[in-house]
Amino acid sequence: MNEKSLGWNFDNSYVRLSETLYTKQEPTPVQSPRLRTFNKSLSESLGLEIKGDNIEELVPVFSGNKIPEGAEPISQAYAGHQFGHFTMLGDGRAVLLGEQITPEGERLDIQLKGAGQTPYSRGGDGRATLGPMLREYIISEAMHGLGIPTSRSLAVVTTGEMVRRETALPGAVLTRVAASHLRVGTFEYVVRYGSIEELKQLADYAIERHFSDIELGENHYLLLFQEVCRRQASLIAKWQLVGFIHGVMNTDNMTISGETIDYGPCAFMNEFDPATVFSSIDQQGRYAYGNQPAIGQWNLTRLAETLIPLLDEDQDKAVELVKAALNGYADDYNHYWRSGMRAKLGLFNEKEEDKQLIEDLLGLMKEHEADFTNTFRALTLDDFESMDMYNEDKFKSWLKKWQERLSRQSQSSEDIKELMQKNNPSIIPRNHRVEEALEAAVGNDDYSVMNQLLSVLSNPYDYTPEQEEYTKLPEPSTIPYQTYCGT
Repeated sequence: MNEKSLGWNFDNSYVRLSETLYTKQEPTPVQSPRLRTFNKSLSESLGLEIKGDNIEELVPVFSGNKIPEGAEPISQAYAGHQFGHFTMLGDGRAVLLGEQITPEGERLDIQLKGAGQTPYSRGGDGRATLGPMLREYIISEAMHGLGIPTSRSLAVVTTGEMVRRETALPGAVLTRVAASHLRVGTFEYVVRYGSIEELKQLADYAIERHFSDIELGENHYLLLFQEVCRRQASLIAKWQLVGFIHGVMNTDNMTISGETIDYGPCAFMNEFDPATVFSSIDQQGRYAYGNQPAIGQWNLTRLAETLIPLLDEDQDKAVELVKAALNGYADDYNHYWRSGMRAKLGLFNEKEEDKQLIEDLLGLMKEHEADFTNTFRALTLDDFESMDMYNEDKFKSWLKKWQERLSRQSQSSEDIKELMQKNNPSIIPRNHRVEEALEAAVGNDDYSVMNQLLSVLSNPYDYTPEQEEYTKLPEPSTIPYQTYCGT
């Protein structure tokens, strides 16, 4: 069966840009590729025609051993501020096969992560190991189920080769799908190493690809920046509303499209605490849960600096324009956050007292180390007695205020519960469940645990009996949970 009959439909616009932005680079072949997990529903939306056993014909593509017809493999160049410091980066272990045009006309990047060395590898081996690739698969698909913009995972194959990290680990390649891989760091790279013409070309490309409704009139580059700010405000608010901690919010990990990308030391919070950090490399807590909104603004400031030459010939005027847009980010974030919190509490309209109601609840949750997800789940189900703080006077006082606030709405109790259920997931990919799935898959070649976890995570707002087991907290431990980059 040829590639066309499998449904590949590439049209690669990025390679029509300046070659400053990328290097033509084919994946490095691997010894013995073997498919470990495959996202059938995503493949169907991409227009891939998988019937019977012909999925095996995609394995050479997923491993990098075969380039499908129409693909034009490249590695992208970009820079980034990592933990606040500027660094030259680029796709050090990833190859972008090309852009798949779906049956609905959507343009999506198909990237192989762990595909071998590139000119941007900086001495690295360009490979990836199985555990981190499966982690990205689980978390990105969980984020999709939660309704949060994200890159997605199409497949993971093992390579038949061992990769040396602290020990020898099985190698793997992840096939990642994204609206694009344009990053804040892409713009930083062009400003540092390219020309003003290439900067304009990149900005025009971003508009055409992601913001085609922008009027190409006066100062459309400002409109581009404002829209990126708006999307990031919406995205990070969504993270906060489910307790997601990205872990490494460097500017090279912030997309122009507004998707979550690059799942390294990410995790979901159990006990509510704004200072929560899981990443082993974030010693100072720069990317803690409570810092994520401000870091988003910091990263957008770096993007603003790159766009100043395009905004106005008068640099002072250009600076004032981006300052106003950055203030707009803060306003937008607060709007999205408060709207989301009101929905989590079943509030259909906005009242001045809501801000204090929200802050008081979060204060109680922090004081009592209450589980973030299960607190809102219990409120949704009117299961107050299951909450550890149920017998506390402060909580009883808060509960009375909340119920009085609900009673002043015209909506029925059924309407209120429906709103809450749509905004409070019954389950999240709890860290101990993710680790359990990875241990079974990597350690015992048993993917049943992971597949079951993915199944329940695909509809996290359903509140089904099958999800009950996945709402349980891990056993207490004196060892703090840590996550690692996997690079």
